[in-house]
Amino acid sequence: MLLINKKMKRFLRIILLVIGAFLGILLVGPFLVPVPPLTGTVPAETLADPDGRFAKVNGLKVYYKLAGQGQPVLVLLHGFAASLYSWREVFTPLAQDYKVAAFDRPAFGLTERPVQWSGLNPYSAAAQVELTTGFMSQLGLEKAVLVGNSAGGAIALQIALEHPEQVRALILVDPAVYEGGGAPPFLKMLFRTPQGRRLGPLFARSFPKWGMKIGQMAWHDPSKFTPQEWEGYHKPMMVDNWDRALFEMFAADNSNNLPQHLAEIKLPVLVITGDDDRIVPTAHSVRLSQELPNAKLVVIPQCGHVPQEERPKAFLQAVNEFLAGLN
Repeated sequence: MLLINKKMKRFLRIILLVIGAFLGILLVGPFLVPVPPLTGTVPAETLADPDGRFAKVNGLKVYYKLAGQGQPVLVLLHGFAASLYSWREVFTPLAQDYKVAAFDRPAFGLTERPVQWSGLNPYSAAAQVELTTGFMSQLGLEKAVLVGNSAGGAIALQIALEHPEQVRALILVDPAVYEGGGAPPFLKMLFRTPQGRRLGPLFARSFPKWGMKIGQMAWHDPSKFTPQEWEGYHKPMMVDNWDRALFEMFAADNSNNLPQHLAEIKLPVLVITGDDDRIVPTAHSVRLSQELPNAKLVVIPQCGHVPQEERPKAFLQAVNEFLAGLN
């Protein structure tokens, strides 16, 4: 019996040592991984288009475009990992009849990417709402039709709930409502640990390796998402601090409780979806159109997650018909 007890104690010591070593690796190991500084990045201003502008909104330098003079006013909100570039096929045609504004949300495009801040996290959903309404006020866009694609659609809905006086109607394009919030909660918790923040930039730097594949997944016909299309998405990854900002977006609280409040939105709504959306399932957009009290649904055939890019003529037709019916 004494011999068994000694063997058991030795076995337990070995187990504790193994567990201790494993925990040590988890706790200390990330700080031993080298995180070299980014090279070859440039200030956002050097990548701006001739018709691009910058404005200071809520303390951030926001990149935007503004065109047109007609009514109603349209404010375009892009999706995750996109930018105002994603509206390139429809921005000018829309501006022929309406006043149109599009801007880059923090972590994307050419809008400022802070790595330190006080108060509200600029990469959180709450800050995105306040930035949008602040942007509208800054440009004198008192009441607008919000056009939101994917995660931008969720932001548009949140603004309609919190600031209905600034919204005339909603156009939700493959909106990410029922599965919004980005990474799973347990992963966000890991991101927010000191170890996660240490390795965060390395995680973000892997995005270019799989970004092209995600882009192709967003289209019904992946062959149409060419290297030239990807170049427009990739360009903002030349901006200073893009890796840290993208990681902060992954780690931020972007959850919402929109499904519980959809009945409160009485505004006119147009829901547009591709019939082959593999990012936000088409069924989710159909469901959303049924749960909003005053919504119309347009399903564009042979189209994926970004109708404004893949099927711009069909997209414009749906938008123009909807806007023509507004009071």
